[in-house]
Amino acid sequence: MFERAYCKVIKERLEEPRRFIQIVTGPRQVGKTTMVKQVLSSLKTPRLMYSADDVPTSKKEWISDCWENARMRLRSEPIDSIVLVIDEVQKIAGWSEVVKKMWDEDSFNDTPIKVLLLGSSRVLIERGLADSLAGRFETIRIPHWTYEEMHEAFGFTLEQYVYFGGYPAVAELIADEDRWAEYIRASIIDATINKDVLVDAVVNKPALLRQTFELASAYSGEILSLTKMIGLLQDAGNTTTLSYYLRLLNDSGLVCGLQKYALDNCRRRASIPKYQVYNNALKSIFCESTFKEAIVNRKLWGRLFESAIGCHVVNAAYAHRMQSYYWRDGNNEVDFVLKSGSKIVGMEVKSGHEKYTRGLAMFREQFKPHAAFVVGYEGIPATDFLAADLRGLFG
Repeated sequence: MFERAYCKVIKERLEEPRRFIQIVTGPRQVGKTTMVKQVLSSLKTPRLMYSADDVPTSKKEWISDCWENARMRLRSEPIDSIVLVIDEVQKIAGWSEVVKKMWDEDSFNDTPIKVLLLGSSRVLIERGLADSLAGRFETIRIPHWTYEEMHEAFGFTLEQYVYFGGYPAVAELIADEDRWAEYIRASIIDATINKDVLVDAVVNKPALLRQTFELASAYSGEILSLTKMIGLLQDAGNTTTLSYYLRLLNDSGLVCGLQKYALDNCRRRASIPKYQVYNNALKSIFCESTFKEAIVNRKLWGRLFESAIGCHVVNAAYAHRMQSYYWRDGNNEVDFVLKSGSKIVGMEVKSGHEKYTRGLAMFREQFKPHAAFVVGYEGIPATDFLAADLRGLFG
């Protein structure tokens, strides 16, 4: 079975002496649970794994029961330590307070229980961590699958990755595009919005949230002001509401609105957003063209191609705590800007014989980036860029 590189990180953390709670988080359908099971099967340390999927949300004592089972095994068996894993922990209301109590008791009593928690809702997980568990945890952020991973695990070509994206669960269904699209809508989009976003966030207009997602996904890789977006939506409120909905969608790993890069933070926040999905499947299902039709439609394929490159950029930013932007000055544009510490890198995407623009040259002159380059035609091949660890750009 294919193992993602993040398995090594998880294993190394669990093999260390008990120090911090390990939090594995990321969007739905990226294989978090599968990876943890792969790691657990390779560990010599005894383990217990539970899932909160079918547990009533109000039953906080369920977490305590799981913990007590681990303590009982330590008392009754000749073992030095044990790993306790709880999946979808964010579904239990008040989970972080219970985890804090049990963890602190173990710390006081020198009880060697190593704890790993998983969650698909970045919103609920991060809120719980901020509320109760400061100083007690480390996070391992799991992004969407890259082209290199989809190619190695399922034999995806670059064209297939650009159109079908990187959801491993449906990689073998792409020959039946209707079935593939139905899975994306029901098991990813609907599940994320209904179970992750609407469960706890204040959303006065759920239908508008859904419309915002669909429009932002369809425009992935393009710049569109919130004011214009209101004109395209039914029953839209104001730009503040749309901005809030975009933050929720970003926190759920679906789609984000990139800010324009500027040295002034106020200018960044006031900029027109450039929409970018985290997985290109979320754009393709709204393009109303089949895979074969999209490949021969030069204009459409250019948008899909740029969006696929953007997926790699924003997922790298999420996984490695970098910041992603775009830049524009008049007709001059740099498609993506990645920032790590004080260093920035500019990237222009070309899917074909587009005319040369002065965007990169102006960007270099104005901001003195660590690097600036073209991805695609007459630049770094897309397959090379999509296989690269983007942290290496800042070396």
